[in-house]
Amino acid sequence: MIEKQANITFNSTSSHDEAMEMLFTDIFRSHEQSLHTLAYRLTKDEALAKDIIQEVFVKLWEIRHSLTEIENMDGFLFRLTRNKVMDFLRKASADERLKMTIWEGMNSILNNETSVLETKEYHIVIAKAIAALPPKRREIYLLKMDEGMNYQQIADELNISRHTVKHQVSFALQSVRAFILSSFKTFLF
Repeated sequence: MIEKQANITFNSTSSHDEAMEMLFTDIFRSHEQSLHTLAYRLTKDEALAKDIIQEVFVKLWEIRHSLTEIENMDGFLFRLTRNKVMDFLRKASADERLKMTIWEGMNSILNNETSVLETKEYHIVIAKAIAALPPKRREIYLLKMDEGMNYQQIADELNISRHTVKHQVSFALQSVRAFILSSFKTFLF
C-alpha cells in the first residue's frame, strides 16, 4: 500500500510537472514575440534583445511551479523584461565606465612615463645647446635664465653695457632655439 501511495504521488507530481511545462510552453509561445519587440525597442540591439528574452524565460522556468499564482502574466512578464533590460544596460554602462577608467589610467601612466622621458631628453638637448654657446654668451645666458637677473644687473656684474647683454641674450636664445629645432628634427625624422 505504501508503494502504491508513492507511485500515485510520483504520478501526480509527474502530471503536475507536465502541466507546468505545458503552461510554460503556452506562455512562451504567446508572449515571446511581444517581449522580444519590447526588448529590441529598449536596447536597439537584436542579439541583446534575444539574450534578454532568453533570461526572462529562464527566470520564468525557474519559478514555473508558482506560475499559477501570478495574477497578471502580461504585467509580470513586461516588468521582468524591463528589469532584465535595465540590468543589461546597467552592466554595459558599468563595464564601459570600467573600460574607460582603465584606459584613462593606462594613458595617464603611459603619458606620465613618456612625459618624464621627453622632459629628460629635452633637458639634455637644452644643456647641449647651452654648452655649444661661446663662453661669454653662455655666462650671460645662464645669469639671465638660471639666476633670473635682469639686463642691468648682468651688465653691472660683468662690467659691460646693458645693450651688449640684451644682444648677447637674444643671440643665445636664437642659437638655443636653432639647436633644439635641429635636434628634434633629426629625432623626429
